[in-house]
Amino acid sequence: MIEIIGAPFDGCGKRVGSRLGPPAIRLAELNEELEALGYEVCDAGDVPADLGPSDPKGLKNFDSMLGCAVLLKQAVSDALERGSIPLVLGGDHTLAAASVSAAANRYVDRLGLLWIDAHADINTPGSSETGNVHGMPVAALSGLPSGVKGISHTQWLSWLQALGPAQVETERIAWYGLRDVDATERPRLNGLPISMHDIDRRGVEQTATEIDRWLKETAVTHLWISFDVDVLDPVFAPGTGTAVRGGLTYREAHLFAEILREHLDAPSCPYRLAGLDVVEVNPLYDTMNQTARVATEWVASLFGKTILGGKR
Repeated sequence: MIEIIGAPFDGCGKRVGSRLGPPAIRLAELNEELEALGYEVCDAGDVPADLGPSDPKGLKNFDSMLGCAVLLKQAVSDALERGSIPLVLGGDHTLAAASVSAAANRYVDRLGLLWIDAHADINTPGSSETGNVHGMPVAALSGLPSGVKGISHTQWLSWLQALGPAQVETERIAWYGLRDVDATERPRLNGLPISMHDIDRRGVEQTATEIDRWLKETAVTHLWISFDVDVLDPVFAPGTGTAVRGGLTYREAHLFAEILREHLDAPSCPYRLAGLDVVEVNPLYDTMNQTARVATEWVASLFGKTILGGKR
């Protein structure tokens, strides 16, 4: 069972519009693609994600984000309890901290995280140049200190408390497709950071195999994948609020998903897919729902769709 959960929140980025991502992806026939592969799909609808007043002295739209995060964490926890694979549709990447934390609290130190993104998202309030919370979810998941005092520090502690008690140590996090990383973030990438430079030099097949080897070495039993569409070059995925040139091509992204599926399906694979985020689809910057369709097709490849038809 794949359980789809929408999280239409976009209050913590520099641009609004990704709240329209979940319906755009649904309209791009996500359910139909997965059902055609033989999966049973349940669409659980969206968690409430209303924007309320924001304290100008604190983190932007923090209270609204936290309220949505608590509900999303519970929804993902419930799905995992039912034995489903949660597929969370965003929204900005901030709320991935909630979905991942649900899995982390279930599997504790047996959960590995694959963060597929142009950005590392491991800033804290003290290191962020913009103050945008959508650049901080990995830092929150890892329980890093805020680096500030005052209301932002208090808000940060409340976020960590809501995500806990389990944390995802950076040693159990792999990043894929990085190309816009702040200097303050670089020393924090203690797991397996794979940049576009690495992919250009070694190719998709070798870097995907490197991730599989690394996951086995870290002895995780479950893998959460968080996919931000800005990992793709904006030529192929223009509908995102954080586009960065020089990303994955359409075929590179699909090859990566296909190889991940091959590793997951291998009889000797010691880990299984716990869940998946698909975030930052922003129809306001898209053309004819192109990015939502690309995201849907990528998910289908991850779940086993092949060029010659059918499920892997």
